[in-house]
Amino acid sequence: MLDPTTISTLKNWPYREALDLQRSLRRRSPKSGAALLETGFGPSGLPHIGTFAEVARTTWVRQAYTMITGEPTLLYAFSDDLDGLRGIPGNMPNQAMLREHLGKPLCDTPDPFGQEESYSGYMNARLREFLDHFGFEYTFKASHQQYRGGVFNEGLERILQNYEEIRSVVLPTLSPENRQGWSPFMPICERCGKVYTTRVVETHPERGSLVYACDQDFKGVTACGHKAEAPVTNGRAKVGWKVDWALRWFTFGVNYEMYGKDLIDSAKLSARICKIMGEEPPVGMFYEMFLDQNAEKISKSRGNGMTIDQWLQYGSLESLAFFIMKKPRQASKLYFGAIPQHVDELLQQYEGFGALEGPTRLNSPLYFIHYKEVAERAGTLSYEAGLNYSTLLRLVSALNTGEREVVWDYVRRYNDKIDADRAILDVLIDSALNYYRDEILPHKVYELPDAASRPAVDQLLAWLAAYEGRDGKEIQDAAYEAGKAHGLDLRGFFRTMYRLILGEEQGPRLGTFIELYGVKETLALAEAKLAELGG
Repeated sequence: MLDPTTISTLKNWPYREALDLQRSLRRRSPKSGAALLETGFGPSGLPHIGTFAEVARTTWVRQAYTMITGEPTLLYAFSDDLDGLRGIPGNMPNQAMLREHLGKPLCDTPDPFGQEESYSGYMNARLREFLDHFGFEYTFKASHQQYRGGVFNEGLERILQNYEEIRSVVLPTLSPENRQGWSPFMPICERCGKVYTTRVVETHPERGSLVYACDQDFKGVTACGHKAEAPVTNGRAKVGWKVDWALRWFTFGVNYEMYGKDLIDSAKLSARICKIMGEEPPVGMFYEMFLDQNAEKISKSRGNGMTIDQWLQYGSLESLAFFIMKKPRQASKLYFGAIPQHVDELLQQYEGFGALEGPTRLNSPLYFIHYKEVAERAGTLSYEAGLNYSTLLRLVSALNTGEREVVWDYVRRYNDKIDADRAILDVLIDSALNYYRDEILPHKVYELPDAASRPAVDQLLAWLAAYEGRDGKEIQDAAYEAGKAHGLDLRGFFRTMYRLILGEEQGPRLGTFIELYGVKETLALAEAKLAELGG
């Protein structure tokens, strides 16, 4: 537990959220006995970066709350697996079998992979493996177990008792064509087992039941025509997701939940419903969406997104966490070309972390990304190799290799004490090798210097031929002098050098690269490319 003076110096966003949570709990005691934070998932597909982001961010708020208050917390990871199968993802096997179950709850649809008891059973297992793999601490909750096990019964009856008041809150938010016949309840047909083909015909709060008709075809799903009276409890009916959100908050006493910016209005609506049911809604934070390199919203259907496995091919898990940690209320571009930048920014954080003390250290993103490591050892994280991802990428490009140890041979020439950072560098080099193979090599185009640039290139190469040292600053100064001596735009001159020796439009600081790769090796590479290109 932190003292008030230290708390007043905490600026990072998880602390602000934790303080909001603390203030809300001064008005009421946690229903579950501990501050309860929740994240929710739709198990129609596999976990993705958005899943990781929401759990990671919520976990950081949880950690901040514990640091500030010293009080216990819980995290529920909730799977909406009583939702119906609305469509069939194109990457799923057994498409014909799945088509036969369209409209049925995901928990009642067979697993197309044949590994679990149901479609959602497969997805839930992958979700839990995913969360476990990244070390998250959580309690898993499956929707169908809560409904069919009676956990939600009190809340469902409360919704039925306040049926018209809830309708009056929701109807103004719907389009005119969707208002007629809207009900918070979605009965599951006892004959065909479908959920989206039913509509509520009558409600009977005194009996705790409703009458439904399965007579609404839905996106190619045919209704069976059955009509019956059914209780709203024990999984015979579910509620639409906005009401379902309020149902969970009411039942569990959720104290904190995050949501995407596109769900701000839904969160406000769910909060109103939760209050109607007689429970205080949670506090929370909205976060911005991920964008692609064209600043367009990422969409799985459009294929302009990125999976966690793809990120981990080109950057560490810590670099992904760092990307997610930064400015959650600011839209962030998520694409392959941005990974080196985020890795290099993370390395800068490592380089300075050891010198941080007190509140400054607590405000570092590394305090959250490496929370257990820092908290348990109260030690430091460091990186003293002096090599960033961008420089390693260009070294790999110049070496044109796929072997880690070949890169290590050159790295050790740069710094003979670099093995102290072996763990970080192994991941960094492997990531650079993968990135080079997939994102750089296919696009390399070597070019001769043009007539205006050639004299400056020759001057620099002549200087390198006579140079006996290996100092990156001296080399960089010589490159500047060569460009200036011939009246060139220096940025354009460095671009000319990158095109000649690396086949790329841009690169790291040229002096640092030559220091790493070697003066004579760079000279030989440049001369070989000049000869190869006919210059």
